[in-house]
Amino acid sequence: MALTQEIKDGLLEAVRMAGSTEIMPRFRNLPPEAIESKAHADDLVTIADKRAEVLISEAAAKLMPNALIVGEEAVEDDRSLLIKMADAEMTVIIDPIDGTSAFASGLATFGVLLAVRVGDQTEYGLLYDPILDDWVVAERGQGTYFVNAAGDRRRLRLPDARPIDQMQGYVPLYLFPKEQQAEMAKAYSKFKRITTLRCSCHEYRMMTFGHSDFTLNAMCKPWDHTAGILALEEAGGQALTHTGDPYDPCAPRAPLWAFAHRDKAKQETVMKLLLG
Repeated sequence: MALTQEIKDGLLEAVRMAGSTEIMPRFRNLPPEAIESKAHADDLVTIADKRAEVLISEAAAKLMPNALIVGEEAVEDDRSLLIKMADAEMTVIIDPIDGTSAFASGLATFGVLLAVRVGDQTEYGLLYDPILDDWVVAERGQGTYFVNAAGDRRRLRLPDARPIDQMQGYVPLYLFPKEQQAEMAKAYSKFKRITTLRCSCHEYRMMTFGHSDFTLNAMCKPWDHTAGILALEEAGGQALTHTGDPYDPCAPRAPLWAFAHRDKAKQETVMKLLLG
């Protein structure tokens, strides 16, 4: 099945519709009973996540009847979806609200992620901000673009790597083992700033805009990273595991690095400083 313009337009329309009808009406308007915990107390899901994923998944299924639909919330009910990805001819990967904790807390750091893989290649990635109704979109071999609600498009191209002491990075220190955190934190002073947004959508967007230089991820679930990595790569960046292998959403391995440049020497320096 070819990834036609009609399909891409339909997916974008579905994501925007989910934002306007299921997500934004509930932002800062969620009753306690609309918020649940999944694996642990900090792993939240809301009625907005569930309803948005259903809307986007149904639209994707109509546009691509033979595609495998892998939504974050669907995987909670059927883990076999992850196994099926490796053999699927086409896969749509959906994170209906990336940054659910922020969304549930009334913070604006959340977004929608959607990626389409054809065979073993990610061909389309969308990073959508429902608040401003704008998006970063990438297609393999076609570049990465920022598009606003009026339809204005601007191509995103990353600059050369900054000096290490001027780099800004995203590192969710709290997700790494306690015994490792102190050693990692010692390296923070080598950089300009280390923080975390707790939202892959906006962290990847910030990197594609050239505002941040790297991320280090302790978890690498396909719905968190597949779309963002394509956008980063098409803008001139790179993602790889700590052993230097490319990211594979069908067999994700942590820790996962993403860099807003392809300067191998500086990548290795950052990796050594933070993880040895």
